[in-house]
Amino acid sequence: MRIEGMTAVVTGAGSGLGLATAKRLAAQGAKLAVLDLSPQAAEAAAREVGGLGLAADVSDVTALEAAFARIEDRLGPPRIVVSCAGIGTAARILPRDGSLTVDSFARTLQVNLTGTYAVMNLAARAMAAADPVEGDEDGARGVIVNTASVAFEDGQIGQAAYAASKGGVASMTLPAARELARFGIRVMAIAPGLFETAMSAGLPEDIRAEILKSVPYPSRMGQPDEYARLVQAIVENPMLNGTVIRLDAATRMPIK
Repeated sequence: MRIEGMTAVVTGAGSGLGLATAKRLAAQGAKLAVLDLSPQAAEAAAREVGGLGLAADVSDVTALEAAFARIEDRLGPPRIVVSCAGIGTAARILPRDGSLTVDSFARTLQVNLTGTYAVMNLAARAMAAADPVEGDEDGARGVIVNTASVAFEDGQIGQAAYAASKGGVASMTLPAARELARFGIRVMAIAPGLFETAMSAGLPEDIRAEILKSVPYPSRMGQPDEYARLVQAIVENPMLNGTVIRLDAATRMPIK
């Protein structure tokens, strides 16, 4: 599906992977709506890409519905929707203080998994109601790209909640693609490895250096635009559907 002239929605677009994706899609001629939990970050991103900035918590369905309604009113039906919003809560199942970590587990799933599902739900509803993209030989109505993580396959100690949430994102890719196929909607997921984002910025240097030892080639952190380039490739290649792509330089995360 072409990008130029299409309405694109990116969540978590205030920084990192989301911002890089918004910038790349805007450079290809898309009309951008950028969502972020922070109103200031959303507005800053919108100024940078010349788009519409909206503050929304992806775990708040009411706020999301209002955001999608405004997007359709201002920019038309979304054709490209990329979910980058997420949190990286770390908590052991049996922490040293003996506390229960059920609340943090539930919050991680609420944001990373339920939030991604809610965005996909609203995106699919809008896309299915729209006419096929004019001139598209396959009758495409839209593309949804969700963000998983390599943690869904090789999560580390302390990542039970994060791995579970990203595993859910990965697992719903194929059934979602199968269900939405009759509407001409594709669904893909990207599972990034170690990328330079706000989430990774807090890693101590010794831990970062140790983790990078497990990255075969190129032996470095990924750059957000490398994620964005894959999003572009997914949108433009109609045969990419219903699968999870690891974007990880062949890394396999160590135990901790």
